Amino acid sequence: MRPVQFFSKEYLERCRAMSPEQVVRFLEDFRLLHAAKAPPAKSRLISIKVPEPLLESFRTKARLSGTPYQTQIKRLMNAWLELP
Repeated sequence: MRPVQFFSKEYLERCRAMSPEQVVRFLEDFRLLHAAKAPPAKSRLISIKVPEPLLESFRTKARLSGTPYQTQIKRLMNAWLELP
């Protein structure tokens, strides 16, 4: 059960005095703040064959850059999808 929120009369008066632009800005900031806390998208396990030398080189380069190699694979996939 969610708690009930109580607002002071002063706060409610300030809210009523807000312009539509201020309300939109507040709502957008609120959305961005809470979007960062959204749970990650569900992942799916896949299996692919990769030549061992390629995989080892990729894992080594990822480790040297301080990035888990599977995270780097996902970043590359996302970047590839964003290209025009």
